[in-house]
Amino acid sequence: MLMTGMSDFSDWKPEWNAEIFRRMKSNPQHAYIFLTKCPDKISFSTDDENVWMGVTVTRNSEKKRLDDLKRNIKAKHYHVTFEPIFDEIGDIDFEGIDWIVIGTETGHRKGKVDSRPEWVLHIADQAQTQGVPVFMKEDLLPIMGEERMIQELPEQFTKRLQ
Repeated sequence: MLMTGMSDFSDWKPEWNAEIFRRMKSNPQHAYIFLTKCPDKISFSTDDENVWMGVTVTRNSEKKRLDDLKRNIKAKHYHVTFEPIFDEIGDIDFEGIDWIVIGTETGHRKGKVDSRPEWVLHIADQAQTQGVPVFMKEDLLPIMGEERMIQELPEQFTKRLQ
Protein backbone atom coordinates (compact mmCIF):
# COMPACT_ATOMS: atom_id res chain seq x y z
CA MET A 1 0.00 0.00 0.00
CA LEU A 2 1.43 3.35 -1.03
CA MET A 3 0.89 5.50 2.05
CA THR A 4 2.05 8.83 0.60
CA GLY A 5 0.49 9.00 -2.84
CA MET A 6 -0.97 12.45 -2.26
CA SER A 7 1.31 13.71 0.50
CA ASP A 8 4.92 13.72 1.68
CA PHE A 9 5.86 11.75 4.78
CA SER A 10 8.03 14.67 5.93
CA ASP A 11 4.88 16.78 6.40
CA TRP A 12 3.02 14.30 8.60
CA LYS A 13 2.35 15.25 12.19
CA PRO A 14 3.86 12.98 14.88
CA GLU A 15 0.41 12.05 16.18
CA TRP A 16 -0.54 10.87 12.67
CA ASN A 17 2.59 8.71 12.54
CA ALA A 18 1.82 7.14 15.90
CA GLU A 19 -1.74 6.21 14.92
CA ILE A 20 -0.87 5.00 11.43
CA PHE A 21 2.07 2.88 12.61
CA ARG A 22 -0.05 1.43 15.41
CA ARG A 23 -2.61 0.28 12.84
CA MET A 24 0.05 -1.03 10.47
CA LYS A 25 1.57 -3.10 13.27
CA SER A 26 -1.79 -4.80 13.72
CA ASN A 27 -1.88 -5.62 9.97
CA PRO A 28 1.50 -7.23 9.29
CA GLN A 29 0.18 -9.08 6.24
CA HIS A 30 0.44 -5.86 4.20
CA ALA A 31 3.53 -4.02 2.92
CA TYR A 32 3.44 -0.26 3.51
CA ILE A 33 5.38 2.01 1.17
CA PHE A 34 6.32 5.54 2.24
CA LEU A 35 7.91 8.21 0.07
CA THR A 36 9.43 11.61 0.72
CA LYS A 37 11.25 14.30 -1.23
CA CYS A 38 12.51 15.83 2.02
CA PRO A 39 14.38 13.20 4.07
CA ASP A 40 16.50 16.00 5.51
CA LYS A 41 13.40 17.24 7.42
CA ILE A 42 12.70 13.87 9.09
CA SER A 43 13.95 12.08 12.16
CA PHE A 44 12.13 8.78 12.31
CA SER A 45 12.70 5.14 13.18
CA THR A 46 10.73 1.92 12.68
CA ASP A 47 11.70 -1.70 13.08
CA ASP A 48 8.56 -2.98 11.32
CA GLU A 49 9.42 -5.64 8.73
CA ASN A 50 6.49 -4.57 6.51
CA VAL A 51 7.51 -0.90 6.15
CA TRP A 52 9.41 0.42 3.13
CA MET A 53 10.79 3.95 3.48
CA GLY A 54 11.74 5.71 0.28
CA VAL A 55 12.91 8.86 -1.36
CA THR A 56 12.26 10.50 -4.73
CA VAL A 57 15.22 11.57 -6.87
CA THR A 58 14.46 13.41 -10.12
CA ARG A 59 17.85 14.87 -11.04
CA ASN A 60 21.57 14.55 -10.35
CA SER A 61 21.54 17.40 -7.83
CA GLU A 62 19.10 15.46 -5.61
CA LYS A 63 21.25 12.34 -5.08
CA LYS A 64 22.11 13.63 -1.58
CA ARG A 65 18.58 12.55 -0.63
CA LEU A 66 19.74 8.91 -0.61
CA ASP A 67 22.23 9.66 2.18
CA ASP A 68 19.67 11.80 4.03
CA LEU A 69 17.14 8.94 3.83
CA LYS A 70 19.47 6.41 5.46
CA ARG A 71 20.80 8.90 8.01
CA ASN A 72 17.48 10.38 9.17
CA ILE A 73 15.06 7.48 8.74
CA LYS A 74 15.96 4.16 10.32
CA ALA A 75 14.07 1.29 8.70
CA LYS A 76 14.54 -2.32 7.64
CA HIS A 77 13.76 -1.62 3.96
CA TYR A 78 14.62 1.32 1.72
CA HIS A 79 13.59 2.16 -1.83
CA VAL A 80 14.27 4.96 -4.30
CA THR A 81 11.88 6.29 -6.91
CA PHE A 82 13.40 7.99 -9.93
CA GLU A 83 10.31 9.69 -11.29
CA PRO A 84 10.19 11.82 -13.26
CA ILE A 85 13.81 11.96 -14.43
CA PHE A 86 14.78 15.46 -15.54
CA ASP A 87 18.46 14.85 -16.31
CA GLU A 88 21.24 12.27 -16.27
CA ILE A 89 21.43 11.11 -12.65
CA GLY A 90 25.04 9.95 -12.90
CA ASP A 91 26.74 7.38 -10.70
CA ILE A 92 24.70 6.11 -7.75
CA ASP A 93 25.69 4.23 -4.60
CA PHE A 94 22.80 1.85 -3.87
CA GLU A 95 24.36 0.48 -0.67
CA GLY A 96 21.50 -0.38 1.72
CA ILE A 97 18.78 0.18 -0.91
CA ASP A 98 16.40 -2.76 -1.43
CA TRP A 99 14.49 -1.66 -4.52
CA ILE A 100 14.25 1.09 -7.13
CA VAL A 101 11.33 2.27 -9.23
CA ILE A 102 11.82 4.28 -12.42
CA GLY A 103 9.18 6.29 -14.27
CA THR A 104 8.76 9.31 -16.50
CA GLU A 105 6.74 12.49 -16.34
CA THR A 106 3.13 11.98 -17.36
CA GLY A 107 0.53 14.47 -18.52
CA HIS A 108 0.82 17.33 -20.97
CA ARG A 109 2.51 20.08 -18.95
CA LYS A 110 4.19 22.84 -20.96
CA GLY A 111 7.91 22.06 -20.81
CA LYS A 112 7.32 18.38 -20.03
CA VAL A 113 10.52 16.33 -19.94
CA ASP A 114 10.40 12.77 -21.22
CA SER A 115 12.99 10.49 -19.67
CA ARG A 116 15.67 9.47 -22.14
CA PRO A 117 16.30 5.75 -22.59
CA GLU A 118 20.01 6.18 -21.80
CA TRP A 119 19.16 7.88 -18.47
CA VAL A 120 16.83 5.03 -17.51
CA LEU A 121 19.28 2.32 -18.58
CA HIS A 122 22.16 3.94 -16.70
CA ILE A 123 20.17 3.85 -13.46
CA ALA A 124 18.87 0.32 -14.08
CA ASP A 125 22.30 -1.06 -15.01
CA GLN A 126 23.88 0.36 -11.87
CA ALA A 127 21.13 -1.03 -9.66
CA GLN A 128 21.31 -4.49 -11.19
CA THR A 129 25.12 -4.51 -10.94
CA GLN A 130 24.71 -3.72 -7.22
CA GLY A 131 22.06 -6.44 -6.80
CA VAL A 132 19.07 -4.10 -6.44
CA PRO A 133 15.78 -5.09 -8.14
CA VAL A 134 14.48 -2.60 -10.73
CA PHE A 135 10.85 -1.83 -11.53
CA MET A 136 10.14 0.30 -14.60
CA LYS A 137 6.64 1.78 -14.54
CA GLU A 138 4.33 1.24 -17.48
CA ASP A 139 4.63 4.91 -18.49
CA LEU A 140 8.16 4.06 -19.72
CA LEU A 141 6.91 1.53 -22.28
CA PRO A 142 6.72 4.02 -25.20
CA ILE A 143 10.22 5.28 -24.35
CA MET A 144 11.94 1.97 -23.56
CA GLY A 145 10.08 -0.52 -25.74
CA GLU A 146 8.82 -3.82 -24.41
CA GLU A 147 12.15 -5.61 -24.87
CA ARG A 148 13.99 -3.26 -22.49
CA MET A 149 11.33 -3.06 -19.78
CA ILE A 150 12.30 -4.49 -16.39
CA GLN A 151 9.68 -5.13 -13.71
CA GLU A 152 11.33 -6.81 -10.73
CA LEU A 153 10.07 -6.86 -7.17
CA PRO A 154 12.35 -7.46 -4.18
CA GLU A 155 12.09 -10.87 -2.52
CA GLN A 156 11.11 -9.35 0.85
CA PHE A 157 8.21 -7.57 -0.86
CA THR A 158 6.97 -10.51 -2.90
CA LYS A 159 6.78 -12.70 0.20
CA ARG A 160 4.01 -10.40 1.42
CA LEU A 161 2.13 -10.73 -1.87
CA GLN A 162 1.96 -14.53 -1.70
